[in-house]
Amino acid sequence: MSWFESFVLGLVQGLTEFLPISSSAHLRLTAAFAGWHDPGAAFTAITQIGTEAAVLIYFRKDIVRIVSAWFRSLTDRSMRGDHDAQMGWLVIVGSIPIGVLGVTFKDQIEGPFRDLRLIATTLIVMGVVLGIADRLAARDEAGGKHRAAKERKTLKELGVKDGLIFGFCQAMALIPGVSRSGATISGGLLMGYTREAAARYSFLLAIPAVLASGVFELKDAGEGHVSWGPTIFATVIAFGVGYAVIAWFMKFITTKSFMPFVIYRVLLGVLLFALVAAGVLSPHAGESAG
Repeated sequence: MSWFESFVLGLVQGLTEFLPISSSAHLRLTAAFAGWHDPGAAFTAITQIGTEAAVLIYFRKDIVRIVSAWFRSLTDRSMRGDHDAQMGWLVIVGSIPIGVLGVTFKDQIEGPFRDLRLIATTLIVMGVVLGIADRLAARDEAGGKHRAAKERKTLKELGVKDGLIFGFCQAMALIPGVSRSGATISGGLLMGYTREAAARYSFLLAIPAVLASGVFELKDAGEGHVSWGPTIFATVIAFGVGYAVIAWFMKFITTKSFMPFVIYRVLLGVLLFALVAAGVLSPHAGESAG
């Protein structure tokens, strides 16, 4: 991988990680469209450490408060009813599905799941799901003509059951094209949570999963499967861009609809299917080259 490739891919990772459009799919597609080698699941996982570092800094006050309360609850029974302490446990519980499924389907994630036809399918299908969830949330928030707006749930109402459902939604993002934030936010909206609550828990839930995945994949860098220099450079780029995107996205979701992302996902999926069908792109473009 050249330094220019790493710069572009780091930029793409930072721009797309927190938007509901799938960063792993965009890294795969950027390489395919440019005629580069597929950067691979290991490169994706390691560069995601950069974007998760941005999450750690942006949500640092929440994280410090949650971690502190969780540790105190281990020895102080009176703390176990504290919301922040419970959030610590719920982040752990919600991380279980992606941990188990990530290890179980590691070979598929690094191979068959990167087929461009599958990516096109997940872009479209999850785009439709996000659109439905967004419309339901908008209807509840606005209220009908003859009824009051429906009160949506906040994170204070999050329990183990919903935490696990969020976790399974996040695990779907092991398939490129699904989108970690898109799947978890869609799941949250369909369960009746506010946009802000679904997005905030989505970002917090991603921290242990992404950091564990990145550390796990570091061994591939050591074995020569990815280049250290360009990969670190891409990770730094992803961190800087990712932080700016988080700040923008958290403001965006409080007043705006997800429909622009829905339309983008569907159009990109359709375009990808057309290019593969026309023979312009191979479903496995870049894979055989390493």
